[in-house]
Amino acid sequence: MILLKDVAGIGRKNDLKRVAEGYARNSLIPKGLAADATPEKVKAIRAQQTKQDEEKKVQDDLLAKNIKALHGTTIIIEGKANEKGHLFKGIHREEIAAEIRKRAHFEIPVEAIALPEPIKEVGEREVSISAKESKATFKLLVQSIG
Repeated sequence: MILLKDVAGIGRKNDLKRVAEGYARNSLIPKGLAADATPEKVKAIRAQQTKQDEEKKVQDDLLAKNIKALHGTTIIIEGKANEKGHLFKGIHREEIAAEIRKRAHFEIPVEAIALPEPIKEVGEREVSISAKESKATFKLLVQSIG
């Protein structure tokens, strides 16, 4: 059987699995969770997986290139702060990723940004980014507005 969707206890989408004929006929196939593994379907699934693997590799290479491009740069974020430099609203990884997207014109996944806690004060700090084997640091300059 070829699994068309993830099935708990059996496997993930596009996996080839051997299951009891009754279970396949009475449960998996009627629910649209699996189909017979014909040679044509198996070949199509393999071709689709190869294409997805190639696309993922291209995306990973692009992410590594973008992370290297950020290394050593300075990103400026502005926020409202009091006279002592304390921000009224903390700056989170999502805001940093949005600012990178706005200024550098490429996407960095939020989970790639190493920020243990929100930034709550005006100033400059080093921020690390890592995804797969790519790592970089950049300066984040938080300025007060208003």
